[in-house]
Amino acid sequence: MKGTKNLTQGPIYSQLFKLAMPIMATSFIQMAYSLTDMAWVGRLGSEAATVVGSVGIFVWMTTALSLLGKIGSEVSIAQSVGAQNEEDARSFASHNFTISLIISIIWGLIFIVFAHPIIDIFKLDGHDVAGGEIANNAVSYLRIISLGFPLIFLTSAFTGMYNSVGRSTIPFYISGTGLVFNMVLDPIFIFTFNLGTDGAGYATIISQAIVLLIFFYNIKYKNPILGGFAFFTRLKKKYTKRILKLGSPVALFNLLFAFVNLFLSRLASEYGGHIGVMTLTTGALIEGITWNTAQGFSTALGTFIAQNYAAGKYDRVIKAWHVTLKMTAVFGSLCTLLFVFFGSEVFSLFVPHEPEAFKAGGLYLQISGLSQLFMTLEITSQGVFYGIGRTTPPAIISIFFNYSRIPLALILTGSIAIGGIALGVEGIWWAVSITSICKGTFLTLWFVSIKNKVLGKDSKGYTLE
Repeated sequence: MKGTKNLTQGPIYSQLFKLAMPIMATSFIQMAYSLTDMAWVGRLGSEAATVVGSVGIFVWMTTALSLLGKIGSEVSIAQSVGAQNEEDARSFASHNFTISLIISIIWGLIFIVFAHPIIDIFKLDGHDVAGGEIANNAVSYLRIISLGFPLIFLTSAFTGMYNSVGRSTIPFYISGTGLVFNMVLDPIFIFTFNLGTDGAGYATIISQAIVLLIFFYNIKYKNPILGGFAFFTRLKKKYTKRILKLGSPVALFNLLFAFVNLFLSRLASEYGGHIGVMTLTTGALIEGITWNTAQGFSTALGTFIAQNYAAGKYDRVIKAWHVTLKMTAVFGSLCTLLFVFFGSEVFSLFVPHEPEAFKAGGLYLQISGLSQLFMTLEITSQGVFYGIGRTTPPAIISIFFNYSRIPLALILTGSIAIGGIALGVEGIWWAVSITSICKGTFLTLWFVSIKNKVLGKDSKGYTLE
């Protein structure tokens, strides 16, 4: 099939590694947009970092919702490639683009119109949004960032298309170009033009627009895939239903995860003020070191397994799972050591001039560091489930334990009096770490319990329902 790579033959380790490294690097680049903004804005003080961090949760929600089309088409295109069905692969690609564009425009408008009440959720200044400088700056920053939400959706759609056909290096190079622009534009807009946090927003959406334009050029002219396909299409039930069926659980649990963090941020504001919000949001960005590495391998694993599962090569599915587990487990263990023993030093890179801020962040990283290995187990297992077309189990595990963070945090902070426990804002960090450990453990055990049934000799492989 033109413009695709066959992953059903050849050495498993090298194929996975070559596929995963660009995906992982692309994930880091996407994370680096927020880290770059935070690194520059942090020099303005912890209040500015709070603005970027709080709005970052809504960017997280946007990225989560973009998975609705990305994952559904990514799995479907990869399985179509494995089944040698180019017509279906092209149709999934066109539907992915159209669905992503429609949803992103509606989503962006919601945040632009309702920016004030949305930011007021945090109570960043301890009172209504109209009276607080931090909150007002957050409203302005949110509206700027919201203009770029369609760019996030469509970039995610194109990235998924290239990943699904085994050409993950292309999104890496394109996203890397955008990061370079963002790194150059951030200090110019923030300091030279004296736009503060708004400047970080302008730099980000300009960089994202450049990335999308490069994607358009590549997929249309320079590096076309699937023999070429139409960006816009009239939605057909067969393809739309399958994309939404596969993508909905993934988008839902990531979206609900973001809502949980929204609640926890509000709780952190109550117990720790704006330092508490900054610690949670910036700490989550730093944890992206672990998350994005594991996600790169997980995405590669999902693509690899989708092709081999569709081709009936179940032995390669199991071997790929074992190889990926070993690689991600080693990295998760290293991140645990880094966060537990050097948490404050890592956090000080983002708020260097406020000891109170990076000491609070160091405590967060020490506690969350205990769960990094289990985070890699969870994300690796997600890749296996996605590859065999079963996106519901990861959603069930994630939704249950992510929402368990709310009552657990209320108990551990002392909001709900049980057994005299009252850890304050530190209780939120423990709630996050404990539930991450549970997610990794239970999702891995779930796949172990069903793998013989799913990958047995009687499995039929891929069918388009």
